[in-house]
Amino acid sequence: MVIEIDQITKRFEAFTALKRLSLQVHPGELVALLGPSGSGKTTLLRIIAGLEFADEGKILFDGADAGERHVGERRVGFVFQHYALFRHMTVLENVAFGLRVVPRERRLSNTDIERRVHELLSLVQLDRLSGRYPSQLSGGQRQRVALARALAIEPRVLLLDEPFGALDAKVRKELRRWLRRLHDEMGLTSIFVTHDQEEALELADRVVVMNHGAIEQIGTPEEVYNAPATPFVYEFLGNVNRITCEIDNGGVELWGAKVMAETQDGAPVPRGKVPGYAYVRPHDVEFVGDANASAAKAVVRHVAAAGPMARIELAVEGISPLIEAELSRSRYLELGLKIGQPVRILARAARVFPVDGPKNGDAGD
Repeated sequence: MVIEIDQITKRFEAFTALKRLSLQVHPGELVALLGPSGSGKTTLLRIIAGLEFADEGKILFDGADAGERHVGERRVGFVFQHYALFRHMTVLENVAFGLRVVPRERRLSNTDIERRVHELLSLVQLDRLSGRYPSQLSGGQRQRVALARALAIEPRVLLLDEPFGALDAKVRKELRRWLRRLHDEMGLTSIFVTHDQEEALELADRVVVMNHGAIEQIGTPEEVYNAPATPFVYEFLGNVNRITCEIDNGGVELWGAKVMAETQDGAPVPRGKVPGYAYVRPHDVEFVGDANASAAKAVVRHVAAAGPMARIELAVEGISPLIEAELSRSRYLELGLKIGQPVRILARAARVFPVDGPKNGDAGD
């Protein structure tokens, strides 16, 4: 099913949660709404589900205005962060609930309901626990029950609001992989809300980065991570070094390399000398030999070498705060870095934005 979000605005008294937001979700696509708390992502999800109503704009399901349909007629499966299971019902009865409240003339027989529920519990690998109560399940098992309940009504679209937020890191990782496989097998159009960048980049076909009720950028995980459209996206998606600089006629000298400034939507870069920010990912900080006189001088201040990557903090002449670099373990051992050691560094890649360029949250207005 195609979901079209057309110029949606939502206000809560004096607070505007969504600002003329537009988006299209394609059939069978898994889309992540990613952003910090208060960015409007859960509000948008609830409007799609029919649990909230927009002040302006429309939600279209396959070209039809969903606003004219009651929430029960939209055939939307909704999975909440905190499961929202009925504590007094068994796993089987929780999953069957949506099927039992269907009007009598359209309701399946009890035999067919039980067959459908057991099929779903088998799908989420919980059939053997059908007689247990939610209090007897782990967090990961409860979330799978909640997902089975959402799927029981055979939804046209699946909506998930921070589905793994209440789980520990190991269980989150396992369930992410499981959900991606399940989504691919069922071919549902799915939208999930998260503030976890790793989760969005790992799971989604496309990522919608939101801030202050507007869309900052839409793209594949590779596009939004490798080519952020705005300073906000750069800072929100993964670690990044932000370096204050002066842009001179569209470019800046950064650690021995000329980097050209960028603005959003192809707007011209201000001419003359203007203040700006240069953004360098830690893995794009390169250590070079002393013979490279154009490279920046730095001193190693901290080393965290546990795991496959070593994280190095560097004091660079004329730059505050410390610069963070990431190296493979083999490269770190090759360099033999120690605290207090002088080094020289270059930026393999960087992007520069004028300070008076796109403001955080302006995109999509």
